[in-house]
Amino acid sequence: MLKRVFVAPDPGRTRLRFATRAVLGIALAVAVCGSTGHSLTGAVTGGLAALLALFTVTDATVRGQAVTTALLPAVGLPVLTVAAALHDHPVARDLTFLAVVGAGVYARRWGPRGHSLGVFAFMTFFVTQFLHATTDQLPELYTAVLLSVLAAAVVRFGLWCYERRLPPPAVPAPPGGTGLARVTTRQAVQATAGAGFALVVGQLVSGQRWYWAVGATWWIFVNTTSRGETLVRGFRRLLGTVVGIVLGLLVAVPVQGDPVVTALLAAACVFGIFYTAAVSYTWMMLWVTLLAGLLYGLLGVLGPGLLALRLAETGVGALGAALAVILILPVTTHSVTDAWIQRALRCVHACAAETARRLAGVAGADPAPRVTELEQLLARVRLSVAPLVHPLNPMLSRKRRARHVLALLDDCAREIRGLVSVAADPEASHDARLAAACWRVQASVEALTEGGEALAQAVDASPLTDTPAVTDPALAHLHGLERALAELARPLRTPSGSPLVGA
Repeated sequence: MLKRVFVAPDPGRTRLRFATRAVLGIALAVAVCGSTGHSLTGAVTGGLAALLALFTVTDATVRGQAVTTALLPAVGLPVLTVAAALHDHPVARDLTFLAVVGAGVYARRWGPRGHSLGVFAFMTFFVTQFLHATTDQLPELYTAVLLSVLAAAVVRFGLWCYERRLPPPAVPAPPGGTGLARVTTRQAVQATAGAGFALVVGQLVSGQRWYWAVGATWWIFVNTTSRGETLVRGFRRLLGTVVGIVLGLLVAVPVQGDPVVTALLAAACVFGIFYTAAVSYTWMMLWVTLLAGLLYGLLGVLGPGLLALRLAETGVGALGAALAVILILPVTTHSVTDAWIQRALRCVHACAAETARRLAGVAGADPAPRVTELEQLLARVRLSVAPLVHPLNPMLSRKRRARHVLALLDDCAREIRGLVSVAADPEASHDARLAAACWRVQASVEALTEGGEALAQAVDASPLTDTPAVTDPALAHLHGLERALAELARPLRTPSGSPLVGA
């Protein structure tokens, strides 16, 4: 796990810049709140608002990110008002909290902006419970949120907007459908049911810290789609919480809320959250748990008993999420994985077609954006296949099959990158054999995505191992891509309705 975090590729040092900018933005937000006379409660609220503004806003363009950031207070402040007003009305508070959970998950159907606003709404309600905020504190909390979102925006779009120098990322949309066939609708129902379980059982465990269980359920559902993904994420959250609690006992408890030391450690935790989020959910949760311990130290309530309670409530939340995805409108790992693999293969098709046009000298043909999209889709395939290749998965044959599919898809991506790099050369060959090979690649992808008899024919076709050696780099990459696609046909074959890579 250490190797995965610290040796993971960081092209363009994007994760490093992401984490460093977050520390600067959140530090500025907390400093602004402190300099304007806000209490510790206001500073904590502001720091969380800045963290969410920097972490959850993922629109493809800088303009889109700015619009979403501007909309955060419009969603968060009404939720903050309702949560504070219902502080002394537990039944109404709980029902409203569950409604916020369901609406927040359902909002993902509108893409990254809906996701960001849904997370901000939920966390605004959550932090109100965390701080036991009441209506008399609302003016201070309003200004803290507004100032902190503004401070985060100044850093993100003014002082350090590195995205302006990068191509907009391709953000794959979630699987579609209508009604209960839509994944986001099913997840909204699941998350609400799981949060309901967590809320009731969490209150039996602790009448004061029950919201931890609801928060655990919520965050387990974030960025997951299938049953398997959610179960794996729940396990990783629990593992990260355990390690974070151990660190809390060793680090946060001895600090005893010392402001200077706590501030330095909190900055390190923020950096860790942002730096590890893209590569390890377990590590991210470790830093989140340690940060929560430090904040409780500032509030003067931290102790071993509180950390043990956090572990218990996290376990309740994980159990609620697991029961929900298993029993209520389950979304199978197979259906989601199949959808993402099909989209990745169609993107390979588009890359080959655009490359053929480029090599044929068509003006404006540019396969580079398709390569970026392919990388994003393959990242989503890896996430959906994670339950099948997890060390605790007892189905060894499916695990081997899933790993084989991932390896071949990575081969496809490598050959596509090489092919596009060659095609970018103005002096690249326009040999007719290149166009023919590109058409064969497209035909292979069509066979893989259509399934049925076409896929069976692809399985039975002889791989291109007898292709004579070629010296043209573009042809070499195309032949390598053909071989990978030919080999993919066998593990993706689904005789008798058996799943592609797992169930």
